[in-house]
This record gives sequence, C-alpha cells and structure tokens, in this order.
Amino acid sequence: MKFKLSIAAAVTATVLIAASATSNERPRGYLEPGEFDVTHVVEPAPRPGDPRYETDRKIFKATRKLADTPRWQLATQDADYMVPALARDFSCAVGVKLTPQNAPKLMMLIERAGSDTGAQSSRAKAVYQRHRPFTIDKGRICQPESELYDEKKHGMSYDYPSGHTTWGWTWALVLSSIAPDRAQPILERGRAYGDSRFVCGAHNESAVEAGMLSATATMALVQTKPEYQADRAAAKAELDALRQTGEKPTGCDAEALLLNQRVMPRF
Repeated sequence: MKFKLSIAAAVTATVLIAASATSNERPRGYLEPGEFDVTHVVEPAPRPGDPRYETDRKIFKATRKLADTPRWQLATQDADYMVPALARDFSCAVGVKLTPQNAPKLMMLIERAGSDTGAQSSRAKAVYQRHRPFTIDKGRICQPESELYDEKKHGMSYDYPSGHTTWGWTWALVLSSIAPDRAQPILERGRAYGDSRFVCGAHNESAVEAGMLSATATMALVQTKPEYQADRAAAKAELDALRQTGEKPTGCDAEALLLNQRVMPRF
C-alpha cells in the first residue's frame, strides 16, 4: 500500500510540474497572505535626481555595446523564465542535467518558494512603479517589448524589483542550500542570471540588486516553515540520488567563460 501511495505521489508531482512548466501559473506558496511585506526591507526605487537613478541610466547606455555578443546571447536565453529553462540554466552549476521530469520534487519546492518570492516582488513593483530603462533612454533590448507588457495595467510592466532576478535568485538560494558543495557555482549562476537583465536592457541595475534582496528576505521567512522544510528534505534526497546517476550537462566550459566576463561598466 505504501509503495502504491509513493508511486501516486510521484506521478502527481510530475503532472503538476509538467503543467506549471508550460504556464505562468505557480502552485501555492508557503506563506500566508499578509504575513510578510518586503517593501519594509527593499529600499524605494531611485527617482529622477537621485544619484542611483543617474547611475542606472549610465549603466543602461554603456551596456548597449554588448548587443549581439555571446554575453547578449546568454541574456537572451536567460529571458526565458519557464521552469524547463531555469532547470537547464542551473544544470552546469549543480553538476547534473536537471529537468522537470527527473527532479519533480525539487521543481515543486522551487515553484512553491517562487510563488512567495514572486508575490513579494510584484507587491514592491506596484508600490514603487519604476519605469523600465528603455522607456527612459533609447537603446536595444534583447527580447521583444511585448513580453514585458502588463495586460492588467494596459502598459509596460514595472521595473523595480526585477521579477526575473527574484525568480533566478530563488533558484540559486534553494539549490545552494540542498547542494552546499556546489554553492559557489550555483550562486554565481544566479548572480549572472540577474546581471542578464541589465545586459538585456529590460531592467535597471538597481532593479537587479533589489530583486536579489527581495528574494533573500522572503526566503529567510519561507525557510522557517515546517512544510517547506519537509519538502526541502524530499527534494534534497531526490537531487542527491540524481547527482549519483544522472546525465552530465554539456556546454559548461563555454558557459563558465561567459560567467567570468565582467559586465558591470566602470565609470
């Protein structure tokens, strides 16, 4: 009976991940509504006349020269925030090929945590209402502007904090906690995923920093929840087993060269 139940649970997790991997919907998070407000932690967005505002403009203009370079191509790849794409993006860092199919418990853990971190990032966006850099200064971006359009507000979605960065840093925090021997490359990849947003031109650099802080602050609370801790233990066991027998990712040397490239301009 227990064997049948475990099979059913695994099938259910796989089905849920397969569904969420092809949609923008995420499963229920670990926090209760109103339990946390990240705007008490993340600084307000820069405003015109603020030194941070002018620095953001300089960074946007300076990084347009990266267009059509290999680092720009990585930023374009990183613009895909669906679960299979993030699993691919972090495979080299973890040291094993990750997919929603071979690590369903891990994917569900990250998805649920991402529901919490994403909700907080969206809350801060609505409060601060910072405009995206390409709406302030002219310059190419690495993805179609239509992908950044907010149907609910009938206009371009807000910049600060970066939702992509929040999501990518959530992956980095969860993965580094359950594969601590790979923490450095995992966190390095998470940082690069955030950097890709200002390389792309879709976000200001300050929004990337705010996205990392927003995810870190929210995860500090998420990690205290018993339900999260139980799911984390199951995901860790799954990943530990996968790392022993799973397929090794490819293209890691080329990725490492790109991650070592300095993208923050010097002024």
